[in-house]
Amino acid sequence: MVSKIGYMGAGTVEFIYEDGKFYFLEMNTRVQVEHPVTEMVTGIDIIKEQIWIAFSGETALNQSDINPRGHAIECRINAEDASKNFQPSPGLIGMCHQPSGFRTRVDGAIYQGYKVTPYYDSMICKLICHGRNRSEAIQRMNRSLDEFVIEGITTTIPLHKKLLNHKKFIDSNFNVSWLDKDKIL
Repeated sequence: MVSKIGYMGAGTVEFIYEDGKFYFLEMNTRVQVEHPVTEMVTGIDIIKEQIWIAFSGETALNQSDINPRGHAIECRINAEDASKNFQPSPGLIGMCHQPSGFRTRVDGAIYQGYKVTPYYDSMICKLICHGRNRSEAIQRMNRSLDEFVIEGITTTIPLHKKLLNHKKFIDSNFNVSWLDKDKIL
């Protein structure tokens, strides 16, 4: 598909899979917010590869070099109140304790005393957890969300906990309209 439009370079193609079919969403000529999920599952530093492609004009990898293993989940931690239609929650972070541990990654730059302003995207960090399988990744993410402490602003951490422990999520029985239909919020 990308070669037909003459595109050369790194990019991300997004699809939704539903009812046995793939539906094209978009193509971005940049690395996606979710790239740490791919990095955790493949062990490949995607940013390093993107820089190498820009420098050399080719990738250092072959498809056979990419061997996915396990399962990874990413939660975008936003300064928003999900119970109030995702109302932004700017302010000063009083207490901040980020989770850590085996196969747990936090991408972001928040800290105690960090000021969240209303002028930019509300995502303040990403929490990514990897496991040998989906169940282990969910367990690790639950533990990490329980360890995450951000005081002074409202975040989407409680929403992520609710979603991760919902029977439909655990059973992989959901689709793109799940939140609207089941009135989760």
